[in-house]
Amino acid sequence: MTAPVSVLLADDQELLRDALVTVLDADPRIRVVGGVGDGAAAVEHVRAHRTDLVLMDVRMPGMDGISATGEVLRASPATRVLVLTTFDLDEYVFAAIRAGASGFLTKDTRPADLADAIVRVADGDAAVSPRAAASLLRHVRRHVEPDGDALAALSPREREVFALLARGSSNADIGERLFLTENTVKTHVRAVLARLGLPDRIQVVIWAYENGLIRPGEAEEDHPIG
Repeated sequence: MTAPVSVLLADDQELLRDALVTVLDADPRIRVVGGVGDGAAAVEHVRAHRTDLVLMDVRMPGMDGISATGEVLRASPATRVLVLTTFDLDEYVFAAIRAGASGFLTKDTRPADLADAIVRVADGDAAVSPRAAASLLRHVRRHVEPDGDALAALSPREREVFALLARGSSNADIGERLFLTENTVKTHVRAVLARLGLPDRIQVVIWAYENGLIRPGEAEEDHPIG
């Protein structure tokens, strides 16, 4: 049996942290290992304890969630960060993803969807709410000439996977469209990330826009990336 995902809660609202513990600990796939009220404490916890994922708020006293995301990943590159915040402002979304977060959700996300997102992100996937995805793409340069050599390192199948990743497709969607098993999709996704030197699938979306390989409106913003 796969070990539960160890999750640290970083939010300055103790009442919310307690509510999240109740919700997440009810899911056998997840184990909450602690809760802290500011970014600096989150960084210290990750340095001292192995943690699979930090569920990170943005607005906290002292070190905010954006700064803490970068520090957490420098202290423990294997740890994943999923931002959970009340505010889906464009600048927050973009800053969080650029800092290395693997997902961005708002606090009105349904508990079941939050739990699923945690498990997906811990498994190397990504999760971005539709509103946050739209905010993210508004920050990406739109008017660039396509780089014809950008995908030269990819095989034909990897290019097909890349095209779907760039539109925000999940592994399940990619598998269904290309008639591949989920494990095969994961293998291709890892290969695409490695060949392009990108850390996760959210960066694929940004990279595709910045290289003129996808036009505004082509991303599937009707469902979360991941």
